[in-house]
Amino acid sequence: MSVRPPQSFSNPGGSRQTGLDILEYELMAERADALGRHGLRVEQAIAALQALDDPETTPARREALLDTAADVVWSFFIQREICGLRSNRDAIERYRIPREVVARLGVVRKKGQT
Repeated sequence: MSVRPPQSFSNPGGSRQTGLDILEYELMAERADALGRHGLRVEQAIAALQALDDPETTPARREALLDTAADVVWSFFIQREICGLRSNRDAIERYRIPREVVARLGVVRKKGQT
């Protein structure tokens, strides 16, 4: 019968980094960075929606802004799911995403429409 010491004794620092561990770390960092970039796009799209308060905003411009915001928020939610964040309620509250935008999430529009 042979006796092996615990792995924590055989490895200084208690952790063993393999190429796979390093790759997983890099992938996690990239997912987090992409989530941050998507969050900034959501902030910009929501800020653009503030232009809807302008009385000179045409209905076509309003629809375009809402559609753009819905597309940006939809891709943000997909990126959140890739990162393992399943609930979007906190993001809706944090970014103050209007109900009009949430109602349009995932809508596929015909080509030529924006």
